[in-house]
Amino acid sequence: MILLGLGSNLVMGGFKTSGDVLEAAIKSLVEKEVKVVGRSPWYRSAPIPVSDLPWFINGVVAVSTDLSPNDLLQVLHAIEHEFGRVRVERNGSRTLDLDLLAYDERVQTAAEGAVLPHPRLQDRAFVLMPLADLAPEWRHPITGRTAAEMLEILPPGQDVERLD
Repeated sequence: MILLGLGSNLVMGGFKTSGDVLEAAIKSLVEKEVKVVGRSPWYRSAPIPVSDLPWFINGVVAVSTDLSPNDLLQVLHAIEHEFGRVRVERNGSRTLDLDLLAYDERVQTAAEGAVLPHPRLQDRAFVLMPLADLAPEWRHPITGRTAAEMLEILPPGQDVERLD
């Protein structure tokens, strides 16, 4: 299973909400040889680390593609760029954030290109909650834990709420 994390807390021209940005990003994936085969509900989450930045809208999608992990990551970065993403500061506001969370059972280091699974996936409630909704049976290829199991051991303090 190939899993992508999506997030936004800035609205760019032509969109009314971060949710609209994320919906458009999903359409962009389809236009670039990436078929969306499943998606989570959207979640609203406080910025990490805690700050006065606007809250994010986040979700997870399962995709199918013939692209390699490294080529898929390049496509994700290209889509972010199309949506006005500028990488100025770590953990800053962004119009669009697309993360390659997992690519089947692959484990890769930075020396091989895309780091797999995503190195902070297990630390982020805003990823784990939608992931648990989308793919409750999925297991982290290194720890063997499900998203629900990883959520149980997260320290408190991450504000995340499901949007209906």
